[in-house]
Amino acid sequence: MNRIMAIGHDVVDVGAFGDQLRQPGSRLSELFSARERRQACSLASVKNDGQALHLAVRWAGKESVLKAWCAALGHRPVPYGIDDFPWPQVEIIDDSLGRPGVYLTKELNDLLLSSLGICGDVHWLISLSHDGSVASAVVLLGLDDPGFSDS
Repeated sequence: MNRIMAIGHDVVDVGAFGDQLRQPGSRLSELFSARERRQACSLASVKNDGQALHLAVRWAGKESVLKAWCAALGHRPVPYGIDDFPWPQVEIIDDSLGRPGVYLTKELNDLLLSSLGICGDVHWLISLSHDGSVASAVVLLGLDDPGFSDS
């Protein structure tokens, strides 16, 4: 990442989020990809805590992605709002070492690049945290420089 374009941050009340997940007829879990749900379930089992905690922190990550995208647009039109954003197309997934990452479907990534007027690629950095009843995420959206190598 050569240039930071925008930052996004979000905080989620884990208890309220868990209550929403458990409400009869709630479609909140459908806003996560199957991989996110599987990973949250696995982490909850390993850490002996609730799946809602692991989904809540990923929800904070997803909201942070949308906020960073909107911030990067500046005064340009925003392609999505909170009610029509394709939430399952943004995955907040840990890699094999437990490091969280942001992964967009190709379709959504192409729309992101187009909306920002970028002929290249962007890079996401994310930090997730939870303590007690609060889950938080910070996301940086950066522009990749094709001439830059981090090796």
